Amino acid sequence: QVQLVESGGGLVQAGGSLRLSCSASGRTFSRYPMGWFRQAPGKERQFVAAITGNGGSTFLADSVKGRFTISRDNAKNMVYLQMNSLNREDTAVYYCAADPEGDYTKSSDWGYWGQGTQVTVSS
Repeated sequence: QVQLVESGGGLVQAGGSLRLSCSASGRTFSRYPMGWFRQAPGKERQFVAAITGNGGSTFLADSVKGRFTISRDNAKNMVYLQMNSLNREDTAVYYCAADPEGDYTKSSDWGYWGQGTQVTVSS
């Protein structure tokens, strides 16, 4: 079992920044790719970013490239999502995920999820 807990969400003005954190426990953390997804009201859960187990490779959705960065600290069992130049379209509940099998951009292929943290961007 893997337990994931997100933090760092909140209300921010357009153009601002937030850093989301995800704390993981329960298994050998560094073995597993980690990811972030988001879900806006009335919409499907959407891939945002992923990172390999050793942090050597990262993947970002086109909508966040150049603005968001994913990173991890395996010594602390933590994954981060640095979000800059936020706009209203980034408003969503953001979820941390672990242990994908197959297509990492598909939410159905990830095995473990956190409870989510709300990010609201105001204009």
